Amino acid sequence: MEVITAKEETNLVDIASMMSEENVGCVPIVDGRRPVGIVTDRKIALSLADEADASGRTVGDVMTRDPITIDADASVHDAIERMEDADIRRIPVVEDEELVGIVTLDDVLVMLADEMDDAADVIEEQTPRF
Repeated sequence: MEVITAKEETNLVDIASMMSEENVGCVPIVDGRRPVGIVTDRKIALSLADEADASGRTVGDVMTRDPITIDADASVHDAIERMEDADIRRIPVVEDEELVGIVTLDDVLVMLADEMDDAADVIEEQTPRF
């Protein structure tokens, strides 16, 4: 699946519409293919408390700059640790400093739940019936 991205000069109203249409909670902000920031639905909502009119503002006004990233060859456990250490729920995935994906805490939880289901199936198959 392709990662939805935007540029710093993207209007906040446009990015909010894009997030709604694509059903995503964050958008990495890129310069070329290099992530330079990240904007979340929460960050946009909180920015409206400071200035309710978003029509003249850009993503660059509210994004988190220099996002924490993780290498494409990192393990799920590495991703969890990075997210926990940084107190974040989403982490852009990079290869040679270029954006190749994004991992969310929801993705990790779904993957771990699937793994637990598989493990439970093995245990159930191997447990003798009395």
